[in-house]
Amino acid sequence: MQQKAVVLLSGGLDSSTVLAIAHRQGFELHTLSFDYGQRHQREVEAAAAIARHYSVVEQKTVHIDLRALGGSALTSDIAVPHHRSLEDMAHDIPITYVPARNTIFLSFALAYAEVSGANDIFLGINAIDYSGYPDCRPEYLEAYERMANLATKASIQDGRSVHIHAPLLRMGKADIIRKGIELGVPYEHTWSCYEGHELACGTCDSCLLRLAGFAEAGITDPIAYVQTIAHEVR
Repeated sequence: MQQKAVVLLSGGLDSSTVLAIAHRQGFELHTLSFDYGQRHQREVEAAAAIARHYSVVEQKTVHIDLRALGGSALTSDIAVPHHRSLEDMAHDIPITYVPARNTIFLSFALAYAEVSGANDIFLGINAIDYSGYPDCRPEYLEAYERMANLATKASIQDGRSVHIHAPLLRMGKADIIRKGIELGVPYEHTWSCYEGHELACGTCDSCLLRLAGFAEAGITDPIAYVQTIAHEVR
């Protein structure tokens, strides 16, 4: 019997690559995306396009409004930083960090997995090119998996074990892109920019990390940008 997996799918480069990995591993795919009031609503459309590409069994988009809490440039009227160096990105937790976002998303994924009969959850967190987010670290992931196996009927009564997979955790952006190209990920359908305009800005942290990764991999990024300055990122 084909095993089921829940894949957290933002529509970005990393989560799309993770979906391709789960697809290659033969899982029955159930994807979960979030419209959480983020300024870059384009990623919701991107997630739907990626889910269609992989013919997932079910794609759910959950609507929650994290603007009610604010505290992030992605969910409030705080300006998104631009033109930062990689050194600056690694120095402090940036204002684009959304408080407890991965914990909130994983909670929904855990509930979806329990209901759908999936024992495996995939997500695209990364501990190298991660812009300093505290909920993208191995110790966070390990702690969450321990908690997940203490917190559900599926684990306590039914004897199921939840396994959380983060196959990109220790990969640099260029290696992620190379892996995605190998797997045929349609990166032209993905969206990484923190700004929600028609074209990616090319200068926010997420765009800079993406562009630097494509440059290092020696591959042309297939999406359009207002400006591309990956060669300037150090």
